Amino acid sequence: MIGMFALMSYQAQQVSTWLKQRVGELEVFINDVEEPIAVALDARTALVPGVAETDYVSKEQARAIFREEFGEGSEVFLDEPFLPASIKVRVDSDYANADSLQSLVEEFSSWNHVNEVVFNQPLLVKVQQNLRLLTVTGLAVGMLVVLASLFLVGNTIRLTIYARRLLIRTMKLVGATDSFIQQPFIIEGIAQGTVAGVTATIVVWILYGGMVGYLPQLAVSAWVLLLLGFAIIGVGAVLGWAGSFFSVRRFIKNVALH
Repeated sequence: MIGMFALMSYQAQQVSTWLKQRVGELEVFINDVEEPIAVALDARTALVPGVAETDYVSKEQARAIFREEFGEGSEVFLDEPFLPASIKVRVDSDYANADSLQSLVEEFSSWNHVNEVVFNQPLLVKVQQNLRLLTVTGLAVGMLVVLASLFLVGNTIRLTIYARRLLIRTMKLVGATDSFIQQPFIIEGIAQGTVAGVTATIVVWILYGGMVGYLPQLAVSAWVLLLLGFAIIGVGAVLGWAGSFFSVRRFIKNVALH
């Protein structure tokens, strides 16, 4: 459960970053200048801090895009001033917010040969609000998943130790120390937690493979899956150790010797 939620959270973070970058795209419209000047403006734009990628759209490309989107009859609206050359600017994820984009708009607008800089600010603000709501909801669900997992693990370990209460009582009667009694349970807890982590990793990888089969765009690098696998195994081992350690210690202190 924790592994699947961690993978889904990572995917959601990647999608939200991509979405903010696309919604926060700027378009710099250029005055009627010669092609070398427009290309030089594109190169200058790419060097501005916060800019991740630029795409220069010439007048000819703008006319082709207009014809493709509006179909037959679009030639009626085609004239030289109507479709100027422009530069589409995608920003880094850290700059994909209203304040940073507004500062970039002001900077680009101050340049020579720039006619206008536009971006969809209301849509960006709305997207950011929705992403914040999704983040809060995701954290709440994640906490519930973690608490449910801890509750299940704790109860399972307590039941296992309770089933061996007579063995623990006998060991105490013959003089075994608390640490000596604890060691087998702790080792068993770590081993079972590790095996559970390996099993959970395999299940997560299988489910992820099925998900990517339907949605290839959600694919992540092999390193991410490998790190996730080690994290799941580590969490399993730690949960096994912690559950065994605290449950056995509590039970040993409360066991009656008469």
